[in-house]
Amino acid sequence: MKTLFFFLGLLFCSALFAQDHFSGISTSNRVGIVNGAINPAEFSNLSKKFEINFYGLSFDVSNNKIGFNDLTSDTNIEDLIFTGTESVNMRIDGQILGPSFAMKWRKWGFGITTKANVKFDVVNVDTSLGNAIFNNDLPLNTTIVNQSENQRLSGTSYGEVGLSAARTIVDNDKHKFNAGLTVKFLFPGSYSNFGLSNLNGTITQTASGAFLTTNQPANLNVAYSGSLADSFSNFDDYTNSIFGGLNGVATDIGFTYEWKDGKEKYKIKSGLAIRNIGSMTFKDDNNYNTNYTFTTQGRPPLNLNLFENVDNLSEVEAILISNGYLTQTPNKTDFKVNLPTLLTMYADFKIVPKVYVTGYLQQKMKKDDANEQITARNIFSVTPRVNLGFFEAYIPVSTDDISGTNVGFGFRLAGFYLGSNSIITSLADGKQANVYTGYRYAFL
Repeated sequence: MKTLFFFLGLLFCSALFAQDHFSGISTSNRVGIVNGAINPAEFSNLSKKFEINFYGLSFDVSNNKIGFNDLTSDTNIEDLIFTGTESVNMRIDGQILGPSFAMKWRKWGFGITTKANVKFDVVNVDTSLGNAIFNNDLPLNTTIVNQSENQRLSGTSYGEVGLSAARTIVDNDKHKFNAGLTVKFLFPGSYSNFGLSNLNGTITQTASGAFLTTNQPANLNVAYSGSLADSFSNFDDYTNSIFGGLNGVATDIGFTYEWKDGKEKYKIKSGLAIRNIGSMTFKDDNNYNTNYTFTTQGRPPLNLNLFENVDNLSEVEAILISNGYLTQTPNKTDFKVNLPTLLTMYADFKIVPKVYVTGYLQQKMKKDDANEQITARNIFSVTPRVNLGFFEAYIPVSTDDISGTNVGFGFRLAGFYLGSNSIITSLADGKQANVYTGYRYAFL
């Protein structure tokens, strides 16, 4: 399928890029809208009375197979992706933090934010199945496939407008405690999902192609909406309809606590938030969402090479239906997709004046394999930082459940910031690549 080449094109053009958006700057003690995006209680901690966000861009590519050096090796990329027995997991995630505004008033903080989100995910794809589809020069053999997990190819684009309010509950010489809430209005744009679970069978590689024979019926979900109904391998199809109609609501709930040094500065600041509690419904003339039973029993084995040049899910359905492997007709219906609910915890420690260290934990609260679920990553990071006021520099060191350990670098000069949570390890053959940048202006 052309989906693989869509991923590879992004990987090549984003060698300095890489879902931990705005890592390092989002937990800075120069508090602004970016901080409020991970914890709404931070709007009561704004460093200035007013802040305007002009733009923020973050792009991330991560996987569990390919390192940076592999891009310049003589080995075919398809061979590297589908090597070994570990299932393939890849995440491509872009976020635009658009024009936004925040303000403090007495014990209150308020914010209005705009965001656009673009995601493409490969979840738990069996290496034998991938090899059979993409690699035509494999030796003649027979491979047993027994994958009970749901193998997914999924793409999503959506926009959101958030309204935030936070209040300081306790504030004295030693302690400060805030609570905050963000209500996000969701504008689903496009969606696609191919989910295949309980696949048990054999793949036979012959001179004429690769053929799949199932030993038992498998479950197949095919869903698509918006421009991704036409193609899921063209990046333009993700970006030309990010903002659809208003059709979903989500909430973020957060708290912060500061142990203060008797002045306005803190010794320790900690935060806890539950984010993305909600879902959105896709409604479009191109909407289809069908749960099939897939089997080759009573039919010839399925020629997997038929899918090599397919670039949309309706073509996949047409091939399977026309060859008798699916008996149900595609259903045209609206469908709901769940946001990736996250538990976020962090603590920022002042080591000496102007030197800080932040510990950050992100834990997803739902599994990635459900067909109606947008994916997320589990992340833990430690970020030492020097903050001189107008200038700030930091080195995020993180580990996640897809790409492993990553080391990055970032800086802020007044309202401009530029960074990556993986630039150092990317150049040393890491499996994640990331970059983010933005500019905001705070005053009074």
